[in-house]
Amino acid sequence: MNAIALLQEPMSARPPRLDHATAFAPACVGNVGVGFDILGHSMAGAGDHAEVRRIDEPTVRIAAIHGCVTALPTDAGANTAGAALLALRKALGVQHGFELTLHKGIALGSGMAGSAASCVAALVAANALLDTSLPREALYGFAMDGEAVASGGRHGDNVGPQLLGGLVLATHDRLLRIPVPADWHCALVHPHCVLETRASRAALAGHYALGEFVTQSANLSLLLAGCFRGDAALVRAGLKDVLVEPRRAPLVPNFARVKQAALDHGALGASISGGGPSVFGWFEHRGEAEAAAAAMQAAFAEAGLGSDTFVAPIDGPAAKLLDEAAEVSHG
Repeated sequence: MNAIALLQEPMSARPPRLDHATAFAPACVGNVGVGFDILGHSMAGAGDHAEVRRIDEPTVRIAAIHGCVTALPTDAGANTAGAALLALRKALGVQHGFELTLHKGIALGSGMAGSAASCVAALVAANALLDTSLPREALYGFAMDGEAVASGGRHGDNVGPQLLGGLVLATHDRLLRIPVPADWHCALVHPHCVLETRASRAALAGHYALGEFVTQSANLSLLLAGCFRGDAALVRAGLKDVLVEPRRAPLVPNFARVKQAALDHGALGASISGGGPSVFGWFEHRGEAEAAAAAMQAAFAEAGLGSDTFVAPIDGPAAKLLDEAAEVSHG
């Protein structure tokens, strides 16, 4: 069911409304190599918090930004979280406003979906403050509106997994959660350098051969079939990006060595996370992922870069409310 239909469905009445709520949205591995702009999975270990307060003024106001990134726009329309809340208010005809405080736990330009995490956390918190709350999937379009502020386009490969958790196929109007075996893990390594999303997307300009699209489509199909069947051999055959990775690889320091480190430790496949510079690998077991993460970190160190490592199940968490009262009334 698409988001428009969900918005038209009757919404359950809420208990006495709240005036504030706090939510958390996790990091995400966007694209998963072969699913450019349509496939991603959430990743435990890092994320953003959003505190939202219901206010009488019919506006969206950003009160403060804390954490690892503070030099962000405080004008709501120029901020991913603020833009998402503006879109929510406009679509629903909400008469009241929202005051937002962000706590950034994901560095911008990291390839870990920091901009998306901010808008998803803000939406989940704001949804708890509405007189009638929306189904989680109905927040999808507003999240894409917010993400567009950072990336220049409405795509759901980051916000979709953050909203639902796990591996998600995110088209322009629907979300589909893809089953993944619980033992399968991701190793994600974030080098201490910045690669802005718009610059990373600019590297994709140019001509593509029809054969590249055919191969990429086949690889995506193999990966999805492998996840549904729990067949690692199919995923290993499919997790090979022939379209985007070759064009972005020069933007990631020592990428070839980092990727090879993951493959040498048994990765089902490895590629660039989102727009980069973070690099990820998929593994059948946690032990393999942990060993690979250390080797990938060492490969970045060869290029003079420190890095952070994250190892977590591919079937990762969804954004969630942290305010106890909000949890009770929302659910």
